[in-house]
Amino acid sequence: MSNRTTFTVVFLAALAGGAVLWQMHNRSEVSRASAAVAVMAPHPAAIAEESKGGAAEAREMSAPLADASRQPAGTKKAAVVADAGSPLRAGETWQYSATVSKLSSVANLLLKVAEKRNFLGKNAWHLQAFAHTENPLRMVFALDDQFDSYSDAATLVSMQYEMHLNEKGQTVDSVQRMSPVVREPAPANATAARVLPGTRDPLGMMQYLRTVDWAKTPEVRSPVYDGHKLYDVHARLQARGEPVTVPAGKFNTYKIELQVLDNGAEMKDAHFILYLSNTEARLPVLLEAVMPFAVARVELVKAE
Repeated sequence: MSNRTTFTVVFLAALAGGAVLWQMHNRSEVSRASAAVAVMAPHPAAIAEESKGGAAEAREMSAPLADASRQPAGTKKAAVVADAGSPLRAGETWQYSATVSKLSSVANLLLKVAEKRNFLGKNAWHLQAFAHTENPLRMVFALDDQFDSYSDAATLVSMQYEMHLNEKGQTVDSVQRMSPVVREPAPANATAARVLPGTRDPLGMMQYLRTVDWAKTPEVRSPVYDGHKLYDVHARLQARGEPVTVPAGKFNTYKIELQVLDNGAEMKDAHFILYLSNTEARLPVLLEAVMPFAVARVELVKAE
């Protein structure tokens, strides 16, 4: 799988699901891998270092993973709890459906703000995404992916990012502990990834965009690590009050262009537009991705 393909798949899946079509188009095979996945280093480097810690220390550090990281999509839904000063609410979920060109409902996605919890001694949001292809696409490209993020509650900077992938009958489990400086080894079932200060993963980046006051801030940028490579993402406000109609209803939105840079050069083979509701919640109601072979439209179906 190429780095650009990987970013498109993960970023779209994390934001709203339809990017599985990009992967299918390239016929990329999912390689089997252990939990310690090597990182393709850009400049500046994102470096993966395998754990060298003892078994007892690894078990202690990995304790938070066992009870929450692999929560299945069908798990009983927690009550939605507001968080003062943030649009994020513990327990909120969003359901999306992907349309590519004239093919509707080719994939579905569930995004979830699972909870706020203590993670490695810090306040963190546990964010999740579950992506699945639907028939007839599923008959040729079965995909059932889960992504988990543990992101700092105040900044949405990534502390740990997980990919639990099941694509075309092949599985990959990647757990990466993120830090600007590797001060201690990761647990036995994870990789320590050294990243730039302020790096977010795709799930944390999407939630971070909700925290931006777009009425006052025309542009933000952030390093984003997709589990394989480090990118620079620029988000620019294109329009306020943009009317959008999706299955969940009609919304006035902030129209935001997402520019993805790889080693300083813009990624030309995919262009993203995100629409956030012009409300305090700033719900992601629509994602459009223009790719060489198709235009994907990922629409909000239901928000809870």
